[in-house]
Amino acid sequence: MQRASELMVSPDRQLIAGVDEAGRGPLAGAVVAAAVILPAHYELPGLNDSKKLSEARRERLFELIQAQAVSFAIVAVAATEIDRINILQASLQAMKEAVTALATQPDFVYVDGNRCPRWDYRSEALVQGDSRLDCIAAASILAKVSRDRAMVDMELQYPGYGFARHKGYPTSAHMSALQSLGPCPEHRRSFAPVARSLAAQSQEAQ
Repeated sequence: MQRASELMVSPDRQLIAGVDEAGRGPLAGAVVAAAVILPAHYELPGLNDSKKLSEARRERLFELIQAQAVSFAIVAVAATEIDRINILQASLQAMKEAVTALATQPDFVYVDGNRCPRWDYRSEALVQGDSRLDCIAAASILAKVSRDRAMVDMELQYPGYGFARHKGYPTSAHMSALQSLGPCPEHRRSFAPVARSLAAQSQEAQ
């Protein structure tokens, strides 16, 4: 994987941030974004796109990234806000807030995906950026691990849905639980399977 330092926008060692999100596809829970500025030299063995790593490797890198980063920030946008503004806009909002929250502000931002949030930062969107740049890969790990941990906690608050296992994604087990239990407060009402479950509940109540 290329290092962020190899893609400096100018030769004067500007600070480069990578930003990524986790949780666009699930039916429940927040969408989480992280922004990371890595130092010129770091030791993050096995760093890669979070989706290509084992849970144990992600957890280990989660701690190493936070220990070595020049700056990092993690932001969650709740399910209610996702329903209000839609998942795309919520994802962009989370990424924007994560970069804004960096204690050390970057000179340039690389964004995973095909579009950047509306902001004043000099930036570039990179499709599959989490497999191309270490700073984005690091951000993807912080976002993924943070969201997964939140979903484990959600299982304790709303038992029976299996959030600790499927993390809110529409697995067969989740769909079955949604059908039998109905949506919990953390389900995204604007997502079709949840909306159908709510409609079914309403019909049964009539």
